[in-house]
Amino acid sequence: MTTSSLTRRGFLAAAAVAGGAALAPATTWRLPASSAAPAILKPTPPAWFTDFGTNAEMLWSSVDPRRRLTPQSRLFVRNHTRTPVIDPATYALRVFGDGLATPRTEGEALSLTLADLRRLPRREVVTVHECTGNGRSFFTSQQGQTVSGTAWTLGAVGSVRWTGVRLRDVLARLGLAPDAVSVQATGLDDPFVSGGTDYGRVRRPFPVSKALDDAILAWGMNGEDLLPDHGFPLRLVLPGWVGIASIKWLGSLEVSRTELTSPWNTTFYRMTGPDWPADSPPLTVNPVRSAWELARDAVLPARPVTLTGRSWSGAGRIRRVSVSLDGGASWRPAAVDRRSHEDQGWTQWSVRWARPRPGRHELLARATDEQGRTQPLVAAYNTQGYFFDAVVRHPVQVVA
Repeated sequence: MTTSSLTRRGFLAAAAVAGGAALAPATTWRLPASSAAPAILKPTPPAWFTDFGTNAEMLWSSVDPRRRLTPQSRLFVRNHTRTPVIDPATYALRVFGDGLATPRTEGEALSLTLADLRRLPRREVVTVHECTGNGRSFFTSQQGQTVSGTAWTLGAVGSVRWTGVRLRDVLARLGLAPDAVSVQATGLDDPFVSGGTDYGRVRRPFPVSKALDDAILAWGMNGEDLLPDHGFPLRLVLPGWVGIASIKWLGSLEVSRTELTSPWNTTFYRMTGPDWPADSPPLTVNPVRSAWELARDAVLPARPVTLTGRSWSGAGRIRRVSVSLDGGASWRPAAVDRRSHEDQGWTQWSVRWARPRPGRHELLARATDEQGRTQPLVAAYNTQGYFFDAVVRHPVQVVA
């Protein structure tokens, strides 16, 4: 009998019997008849999404103000290559590294099935899930700056309820070395090739402190099994952090006594450009942002109307939201729905526009989180267009 099987048997013996029951399937999906699988498997109709090929952005005009959580069918998709199809019956998470109490090489990795993980105490948490480049297009359209990457507006975000297990519970049962410092999560999607360089599978390290704080290994979203496009059968979730850190289709976790690196925290997902040092740190906690639940250039009637929107922050709850209906000439507090402060999701708000006059107007929304971070009027420029957190000018037309 191998050491690996002994350790796995110990893992199972220590697992609580209160593990989660199976979730309902999110939807019926299947591959198209053609042999070449598309980058995204779920439907991305133009009424709900802007389709970028490998990526798809949720349209804010499609958001239901009465619904706080974002359905999987409406959630944005960010793929580096294409969505893989993984059989849950044969899936296993591989865990290895010298940061385990009993060090293991990759070849000696412990394999944990979904059934193994579901035997642990189940955890549910509502968080805002967001792409690091959300809002990227506004560097160009609002600040006149050239950046690279998918031209997201503000729809690469959603508020969802994850179901899974705490990573700290998994590590506690496997045994963690006291001097472990870093965990690297690697996905099972195809290797990412760009500019003739093969960067390998998408992977990114994070501190053990985050693993022991609020990291989740999730198999469900909003009471359903994950859709393939959102990480089925298992994904990592790092609440409050940039979306790339929450690796989809999680294949392995390497736990290390030394700091791990990958192209996704050295080459990508860090600030670059003339105003940033060559060794700028990897991006982690998401900034404060706000969005109106309206299409840009929406046509509104010249009569009293209640406008709605949402604000969110990776560092905590939203404390207040100020809005302007005249392009920033004057500001007023929005009415914040305090019920949305019960978890780590976004904050919904509204404002009554009593006397909209015919003509073109610019709506602005500016939020402050509980850490005192307020959206600036100008976002810090970087060449890859990350963290556009400035107040976005939202044009509308009022007609008599």
